Amino acid sequence: MPSRWKNFLKKLGPGFITGASDDDPSGIATYSQTGAQFGYTQLWTTLFSLPFMIVIQEMCGRIGMVTGTGLAGVIRKHHSKKILYAAVSLLMIANTINIGADLGAMAAAANLILGWPFIPLLIGMTLLTLVLEIFISYKTYAMFLKYLTLSLFAYIITLFIVKQPWNTILWSTFVPHITFSKDYLMNIVALLGTTISPYLFFWQADEEVEEEVAEGKLKAMGVGTPKIDASDIKRMRIDTAMGMTFSNVIAFFIIATAASTLGAHGITDITTADQAAKALEPLAGPFASLLFAIGIIGTGLLAVPVLAGSASYALSEAFGWREGLYLKMKQAHGFYGIITIATLGGLLINFTHIPPFKVLYYTAVLNGVVSPPLMILILLIANDKKIMGKFVNGTWSNVLGWMITIVMGVVGLGVVGMMVV
Repeated sequence: MPSRWKNFLKKLGPGFITGASDDDPSGIATYSQTGAQFGYTQLWTTLFSLPFMIVIQEMCGRIGMVTGTGLAGVIRKHHSKKILYAAVSLLMIANTINIGADLGAMAAAANLILGWPFIPLLIGMTLLTLVLEIFISYKTYAMFLKYLTLSLFAYIITLFIVKQPWNTILWSTFVPHITFSKDYLMNIVALLGTTISPYLFFWQADEEVEEEVAEGKLKAMGVGTPKIDASDIKRMRIDTAMGMTFSNVIAFFIIATAASTLGAHGITDITTADQAAKALEPLAGPFASLLFAIGIIGTGLLAVPVLAGSASYALSEAFGWREGLYLKMKQAHGFYGIITIATLGGLLINFTHIPPFKVLYYTAVLNGVVSPPLMILILLIANDKKIMGKFVNGTWSNVLGWMITIVMGVVGLGVVGMMVV
């Protein structure tokens, strides 16, 4: 790899990894379903959600940097433990389901490419992700995750292999089209729940603290207060903005690719990410299908450790256990135990008769409903001078933060009401 690419990757931090991990195989399936079912009409959501996604994740990163403690630890210390326990319990359930679907999609995609049996590939993917998180040092592991983000470029290339109606794409991106139907609104909630998701909140806050430990600013996570200045905050903001922008650009390309191939040919029901890859072959050629499948494997290897890690950070902080990828397993049994349980639980889901994509879709909807209460807590913490000192929210952070919290809350309650009625 050219030295300039290596230097570029070295400058990227938790914000970029967080953004890239958002485009996991389950997210790919959701985006593919969006393009297949609704064509280009929901492309505008990728542009709409971007500034809100940046603002919320920047708050989470700033909370971690300033306090030297993960998000769950700060909530536990300053706010309701009942809300925290409910949130981390739902996070553990949702993440385990997500891990299961991601591992299954990775194994199925590898099966499409290699033709090897599904079960050995599934077990191999599971063991690989566990080994990476448990036995590899944080510094090496973080660099590995950065290299995996490159796999997402497969979706940018795929779009240009297929002839596109660019005028329609541009119009759908900048001019929102909204239909007040149950399916349309539920998909909006699923998209928002996929992009502005609780596991990202916990992961980025904790990874900023991991970085401080790695840089010697803290002796341990949750112990002491790091010395940071405006330049540290600026670096984190740039990193976060780049990560979230990259995430939404990839989502845009996946939706557009699915709309121009699957949706345009009447294929409107996608149940798994690998099915989307396989369905592309007769429509866009074997190369497009191969790229799509490679992207699924790469993003899965990136996302599964993030999903397991974010659940473990949250639960460890909620119960006051030692935590951190910089620690060895013998130093943090509970932390690595949760990672193992979540990953193996995800593996076992693939041996049930539960349709993974349907569960994942409703998990994304659930995330869209669970996120607003957590976002309220994040906003309260980010505005508390006793916690944040001089690094409290600015005006625009508050305006955008409260705006998306209200929007997601109203739309989420609306969809729940539709489902009940």
